[in-house]
Amino acid sequence: MAKEKKSSDKEDKSKKKNTSLRLDSKTLKALKLRAIEEETSVQRIIETLVEDYLKKT
Repeated sequence: MAKEKKSSDKEDKSKKKNTSLRLDSKTLKALKLRAIEEETSVQRIIETLVEDYLKKT
């Protein structure tokens, strides 16, 4: 069953830019597993971490 996407989801994607990063393979695997467990994505986890970091500084 596919999730319904809100129109704001499409707007958010159009504002986003790509970047890349290199992670140790064990770290990336653990991150992917955590994303699956939390029913989210690696992208969303990293985005949340970065946003929280930027709020602190």
